[in-house]
Amino acid sequence: MSTIVRAGAVSLADWRRIHRGETPVLDQSCHAKIIAGAASVARILARHEPVYGINTGFGKLASVRISDDDLLTLQRNIVLSHAAGVGKPMPKPIVRLMMALKLASLAQGASGVQLTTVKLLTDMLEKGLVPVIPAQGSVGASGDLAPLAHMAAAMIGVGEIWVGEVRTPALQALTDAGLSPLVLGPKEGLALLNGTQFSCAYALAGLFEAERLFASALLTGALSTEAAKGSDAPFDLRIHALRGHKGQIETAAALRQLMSGSAIRASHLDGDSRVQDPYCLRCQPQVMGAVLDMLRQAATTLLIEANGVSDNPLIFAETDEALSGGNFHAEPVAFAADMIAIALCEIGSIAERRIAMLVDPALSGLPAFLTTRPGLNSGFMVPQVTAAALVSENKQRAYPASVDSIPTSANQEDHVSMAAHGARRLLDMADNVSGVLAIEYLAATQGCDFHAPLKSSDTLESARALLRATVPALDGDRYFHPDIVHAQRLISSGKLAALATLPEVE
Repeated sequence: MSTIVRAGAVSLADWRRIHRGETPVLDQSCHAKIIAGAASVARILARHEPVYGINTGFGKLASVRISDDDLLTLQRNIVLSHAAGVGKPMPKPIVRLMMALKLASLAQGASGVQLTTVKLLTDMLEKGLVPVIPAQGSVGASGDLAPLAHMAAAMIGVGEIWVGEVRTPALQALTDAGLSPLVLGPKEGLALLNGTQFSCAYALAGLFEAERLFASALLTGALSTEAAKGSDAPFDLRIHALRGHKGQIETAAALRQLMSGSAIRASHLDGDSRVQDPYCLRCQPQVMGAVLDMLRQAATTLLIEANGVSDNPLIFAETDEALSGGNFHAEPVAFAADMIAIALCEIGSIAERRIAMLVDPALSGLPAFLTTRPGLNSGFMVPQVTAAALVSENKQRAYPASVDSIPTSANQEDHVSMAAHGARRLLDMADNVSGVLAIEYLAATQGCDFHAPLKSSDTLESARALLRATVPALDGDRYFHPDIVHAQRLISSGKLAALATLPEVE
């Protein structure tokens, strides 16, 4: 499967498909702009005027003029010197997404690269050649220099490339695939490693995981409400219409629909002595609706960034100008990543409170720790502790990265975004949330089991059946870890979220 990349017009759904494995194919209508940008660089050079990044040094060395004989060496040198990342390799799907984002940026013609450069990037994506890129080393300005330099190094035959699961010397990998290593022309090294594509790729991946977790949390939250015999009155649309937040209104409608037709709910419509449910049940529309609104704002920012150009300097072929600015500064991505981190933290936080409520007989009305013969059996006692540990870990990670900065490049780059840090933590945070939701899924399903023969709504019964196909009810204590693993797979695979039509981020 392939996804067409149209410069400046790639949808969020397209980026999602690329992240999940589809091959990005550049729309050939972009070729004219790319050729025009490269021709403009040639004309600018012919004027023999100093132009940053083309015939000068970089960063603090921008005042150093480079002779014409050294222009190609200059571009190769910036790639080699800036390939200074450390740490574990980036996940391959994130590298592919980063490469596709760079492809979309170069395709707009404002970076002044040759068509052959863009074609090599396209060919590598098509043939599954994924550079091995250390994940640490960017501060989110002046672009994601170190990781993108490792990508560019692979293109010139330096470093390593994943060929399937094998780390292969880059030159050998290119040669074996019938590709020639790139010889960088003027401006091309800088164009490849200047930009926000590393941060943006991680942030988009975090967003896509958050989407799935948001939907899954609505299902597990509705199941918990059923298990606790909670009321759906707080989900009445009239309440939320008076406040007016779109996400809250849509979330309340989704929760009410998820519980519609439930015999468990019908069983306590009359004679229920509980006037109000705990906030973790009652305030789901307010909390999860705010999460939805925040994720939508982050998605809007990241989609603009993904379709923009964050190189420097930028080439304007109509006037043969190279304008130096600061589009490489990833502050918008940093803010978006911080929003996603906060959203992930809150999805897990309120879910953990529902787990804690379910295991407490004073609050839930269910057997202590959701087990028969409490005391002999511990049931869900320590799974709740695990959920609490994961939530606390996410709280520590949710501190805004964007409020940090550290001067680099001898104070030339004196304010940086930390977007790379903000975005790179998101996948680990998402893993934590999936663990919390897996435990809630198990606990809520177990809680509903105690209400037999009463059943929930058709959708929630499908969610229970999905889990019970691999995880039997907990009649007595057993090795618990595999149960969590099975539940987490149903969440991470999207199978749980796919059971219902729920509000979408896009």
